[in-house]
Amino acid sequence: MQAQMDIVKLNRIVAERLRGDGASQLVIDTFLRHVEKLVMGDNGLISESTIAPPAQIPDAQAAEPFRDAGRQALKHAVMIKLNGGLGTSMGLNKAKSLIPVKNGRTFLDIIVGQVKHLREQTGTSLPLLLMNSFSTHNDTLEALDHHASLVAGQRGIPLFFMQNRVPKLLRETLEPATWSADPTQEWCPPGHGDIYTALVTSHLLDQLLAQGFEYAFVSNADNLGATLDLDLLGFFAAHRMPFMMEVTDRTEADKKGGHLAVHHQGHLLLRESAQCPEQEMEAFQDIAKYRYFNTNNLWLNLRALRDKLAECGNILDLSLIINRKTVDPRDPSSPSVHQLETAMGSAISLFPDAGAIRVPRSRFAPVKTTNDLLTLWSDAYRLTPESHMVLHPERHNVPPLVSLDPLHYRSLDKLLERFPQGAPSLLKCESLSIKGDIRFGKDVAIKGQVALVNSSQAPAVVQDAAALHGRGASIEVGLPDSAV
Repeated sequence: MQAQMDIVKLNRIVAERLRGDGASQLVIDTFLRHVEKLVMGDNGLISESTIAPPAQIPDAQAAEPFRDAGRQALKHAVMIKLNGGLGTSMGLNKAKSLIPVKNGRTFLDIIVGQVKHLREQTGTSLPLLLMNSFSTHNDTLEALDHHASLVAGQRGIPLFFMQNRVPKLLRETLEPATWSADPTQEWCPPGHGDIYTALVTSHLLDQLLAQGFEYAFVSNADNLGATLDLDLLGFFAAHRMPFMMEVTDRTEADKKGGHLAVHHQGHLLLRESAQCPEQEMEAFQDIAKYRYFNTNNLWLNLRALRDKLAECGNILDLSLIINRKTVDPRDPSSPSVHQLETAMGSAISLFPDAGAIRVPRSRFAPVKTTNDLLTLWSDAYRLTPESHMVLHPERHNVPPLVSLDPLHYRSLDKLLERFPQGAPSLLKCESLSIKGDIRFGKDVAIKGQVALVNSSQAPAVVQDAAALHGRGASIEVGLPDSAV
């Protein structure tokens, strides 16, 4: 009884905190459901004993005959981009989608270019919706001022809706954290699983359905490979699936990412690393066993989503993800907290007829670090007239591997400082590894397997028009202002 009373008291405290922040009742009820799971020990773990690898997943080639169906369905489709992330991994405190990725164009510029091209190519007014967070909203609004023409094709659909925010919970008491040094650190986004709640609280789901929209393609703003593909749209629409997840083959680099599985009750599910029991992590990372991982490119049937939400009081029973952090991530001595999140892909388990489709790696090209960014800046990638970021044909679908010393290249500012003339040519580069502080001049070309090392404390310089060839052995750049 005391435990139940404690839960009642905790729920009241949490609800008051959310209400004071202006949260809607649905947001409050959804978060309290997550808090109760935490209190009752429902940690969201998914054991090996309850799942198995999925059987054969259809390949994207199976969607090719459905292009005409995709063209027909396009007038009933919307594109949703998750735009809640900050560029903190690259030292920025603004929307990640505003980082320049090619020829001075940002993620947002390229996304807008893709939408405009599809509109022009098909004669269809495809709406774009950005799910902004409290951290990215103002920056994004300002950037959208440069794309005023985008509104003309929105058909009355707003360009954005807001991801909710929830309090971080103290690990000791589970009460909402307070941090007077920076009160903004008391809050966090509830994961992209919040999209389903946000579509309801913004009334967008009802508005979209009322205007005849049936399908939504949802993807991360930093994944430039996630374009609205007419073949896939047609395949999804023709098969009348309620939910479809794009998956691609796992590699060693992806072994810590979420994988697709089948529950013993027969439905598909997504298991993230945070949901794997520690003693089963070896099986989780077995890429031969669990071959497919979630690209976070999802296709939603909006009517099926509305029906499912109505069935469960607008609160989808998504698996809980518990992230253990400090209230101020920049201060390891600040109080320990739980951040409660859900992943939008976990909704696949709620739809018995949900499906998955295996797509090429090119549809999963997220930019997580300055390693990825430098690769995109280089001539190894091209931006097509359709605003698609693609590997140069001479790369034969294999990107160069880039590893930059995080001490000197981790942030965007540091990257720009060391590549003031832009990226070197990586067209014929297999791999580039840099350790130490090395500055690059103009028109530098990297070929083969190049590993550069500067062991000194002073910067070294790679001169203009230098051509570096390597077969894997390290090249010591060495002396300050030395020419390579």
